[in-house]
Amino acid sequence: MNEVCFYDARVIDGTSTSIVLDNGNIEEISVNYSRGCGVRALCGGSWGFTTAEGNFDIKDAISSASELAQQMNNISPKDKVELKPTEEPVVKDLPVATIDPKDIPIEEKVQLLKDIDSHAKIDGISSTSAVYSEASVKVQYINSEGIDCEYDLIRTGFAISAVASEGGAYQVGRESRFGVSGYELFEKNDVFALAESAGRTAVELLGAKQAKGGTLPVILDPELAGVFAHEAVGHASEADLVLEGSSILEGRIGEQIASPLINIIDDPTIHEYGYYPFDSEGVTSSKTTIIKDGTLNSYIHSRETAAALGGEPGNCRAQGYSEPIVRMSNTYIDNGDSNFDEMLEDVKDGMYLTGSRGGQVNTGEGIFQFNAEKGYLIENGEVTTLIRDVSLSGKTLEILNNVTMVGNDLKMHSGRCGKGGQLAPVSDGSPHISISKALVGGA
Repeated sequence: MNEVCFYDARVIDGTSTSIVLDNGNIEEISVNYSRGCGVRALCGGSWGFTTAEGNFDIKDAISSASELAQQMNNISPKDKVELKPTEEPVVKDLPVATIDPKDIPIEEKVQLLKDIDSHAKIDGISSTSAVYSEASVKVQYINSEGIDCEYDLIRTGFAISAVASEGGAYQVGRESRFGVSGYELFEKNDVFALAESAGRTAVELLGAKQAKGGTLPVILDPELAGVFAHEAVGHASEADLVLEGSSILEGRIGEQIASPLINIIDDPTIHEYGYYPFDSEGVTSSKTTIIKDGTLNSYIHSRETAAALGGEPGNCRAQGYSEPIVRMSNTYIDNGDSNFDEMLEDVKDGMYLTGSRGGQVNTGEGIFQFNAEKGYLIENGEVTTLIRDVSLSGKTLEILNNVTMVGNDLKMHSGRCGKGGQLAPVSDGSPHISISKALVGGA
């Protein structure tokens, strides 16, 4: 019988507060306290995984995971899993919350959210919804190699959406801000102006023209280009998907796959929403250049995939006590040297797509479809008519190669990424980018 050769455990103490308003009325106020752990053990090529909550004995949890790993290895032996070596992380430069949300009375938080909500209710808005969220977490990581480390982190933010409707048609405007910060997030951002912007967007879209499909030059704003970087490129660079044969980027390291203007980076060290000082395997966070000057430079890795494919680990993450999997952090297209006016002049006639309303990607086939929040016609080098219900679709590698200009105005946006049934806080971003040819259609 093979013995367990490795185990690790994450012990997480967390407090979260959520406030939800529906059309200005309190729908939910919840405060949750939790303590639990997620434990992995490796026997040969088999992982055993257990979780425990409340009052638990970490030794018992490790024993349970070890027994599971041994049983699985005995029943269905697999090739031995190797793990890329790592060292004890040095935890430094943690984001500092200058205003701890726990020091703010719940009544004050509710009133702030109501005020935000009321600013979204401009003329023409029929309904609104608003969410406040805060979470403080202490994460301790230990493993059988002697690593023992921990950190504390606070995440705070809000989201507002406004609906305009008429004659059975409706349009939605959305704004949100989330960060690795405290309550000062509401001082650093003009949250009332953001709420008014959500309302205006919904009203303007209701009166906008429907999009006409076609293949044409487009300019993507930083939000939509960031979504493209995350969804179409970032997920395809996750090494677990590469090993499963579910990535268009499989076997392409060192290959020119994009315009030389394109550099795409994943960086958990910057203080954006996807920040972490070390990942769920205790690996110090570090910057990974996925695409460098158009050439595929690296996948993003766990210790297991780094050992299997070659590369550096540090992108293995988990939601709470869940089992860690390969995930992105803060993923972005790096700045170029063009500006927006130069792009408009170069495009002449095409479409300017802004914001995101979600979409879907098939990393194995390398195809995607994203819905923009707004579209604008570009006519004779100027932004003119507003267009609604517009989407961008195509093949990831074709779009990457069709990039003709990269702006110098990188902006990041925060959100949550779903994978394997788990949600992880992430951010993505980009400067404006210009694409010579893309398929645009009605959403």
